[in-house]
Amino acid sequence: MLPETAKGKPIEVWFQDEARVGQQGTLTYVWAERGSRPPALKDQRHTWAYLFGAVCPMREIGAALVLPEVNAEAMGLHLTEISRYVAPGAHALLLLDGAGWHQTGGELRVPDNITLLSLPPYSPELNPVENIWEFLRGNHLSHQVWESYDAIVQACCDAWNALTGEPGRIAAIATRSWASVTI
Repeated sequence: MLPETAKGKPIEVWFQDEARVGQQGTLTYVWAERGSRPPALKDQRHTWAYLFGAVCPMREIGAALVLPEVNAEAMGLHLTEISRYVAPGAHALLLLDGAGWHQTGGELRVPDNITLLSLPPYSPELNPVENIWEFLRGNHLSHQVWESYDAIVQACCDAWNALTGEPGRIAAIATRSWASVTI
């Protein structure tokens, strides 16, 4: 499974996914008096951006890009960004879903210090980045109306920076006992 170039190197387990964030925002639960129905903003426009995110719970770090679309080229940019965060001399095992732009054939270029491992189909519960998205939407990206694409991008950047700037948050959300590596 791992390439020969990874033999003898420390292995980091990373998880990756994408989230669409935009004007058709997410409504989440809020504290309110029982029986009341608090008002919430809901935009009807259709502008959005994609937040590509990856986390390594063991090292409590993440790498992200905010891009206008999802495709193999965008995924390649994200893989390059992730490879910059892999510890020097280490190799990353990147777990991700089976989206078409995650496939290694064709246009996708995978850096030498990363090996892709697809999760089983229809199993988002195995990818802790889904929990990262839930946290970001619940705490930073919900109940908002953004005036422009640039405002959406800025909100995504602010949310990701808040996540990575809080010590222990990534490990608390994304650590999975079954994903530890012993070689």
